[in-house]
Amino acid sequence: MDKVFTALLSPLGTALALMVLAAGLGWSAAGRRRWTRAAWTLGAAAWLWLGVWSLPVASHALRRAVEAPYPPVPVQALEKAQAIVVLGGGIRPAEVAGQPPDLGQAADRMWHAARLFHAGKAPLVVLSGGHSPQDSAESEAQAMQRFMVDLGVPAAAMRLEERSRNTRQNAQFTAEMLRAQGVQHVLLVTSALHMRRARALFEAQGLTVTPAATDHEARTRFSAPAETWLPNTDALDGSARAMKELVGAWVGR
Repeated sequence: MDKVFTALLSPLGTALALMVLAAGLGWSAAGRRRWTRAAWTLGAAAWLWLGVWSLPVASHALRRAVEAPYPPVPVQALEKAQAIVVLGGGIRPAEVAGQPPDLGQAADRMWHAARLFHAGKAPLVVLSGGHSPQDSAESEAQAMQRFMVDLGVPAAAMRLEERSRNTRQNAQFTAEMLRAQGVQHVLLVTSALHMRRARALFEAQGLTVTPAATDHEARTRFSAPAETWLPNTDALDGSARAMKELVGAWVGR
């Protein structure tokens, strides 16, 4: 239900819902001016809503607002903790055994976690991310481990949480593992856009969380000012992900 609700409130989902309503009103209007006018209004609102969130100027402003509480912090400035927790979402496990995983847009999470480990910020790294056997040959946690070994993190220093399929389960199952090992204080590594919701869910499990946000997206500079007013799919995708975090945080509360 969380996923359905979030999808409906995304720019594309809302626009499609308004278009469906507009089409329904237009079809049932049967010549009645009042309903015809309402159908046109809903249709125009759908296009306007979709158009606004496709603009880089609007999309990056929204992402800046979500990321603002978690600006980039130098590795050396972060306090030490008992464990570093890395959330999945930055890598796609191979579909066929033996193939390498595919790094995604949020792969900064693993790189940042490796930097924290090498800086001595915690002796333990927990990788959280499950999988569907129908979709991939290994869990996301396993794929992350393979990549982080290449970044110089010893396999012996990593623990895998492989049951979770969403952020709520990341927090629940990881907290169970950590409590069994007497770990209370963690450095939480995830994208800045995702940190607000993730931190709240981990703290709800009774953990002490120090945010170690990475993968900051919001831009303040563009090569050409006119570019910020030209709609594109990247801006729409960024708007959708920012809204997902806002809606997810609200649903979580």
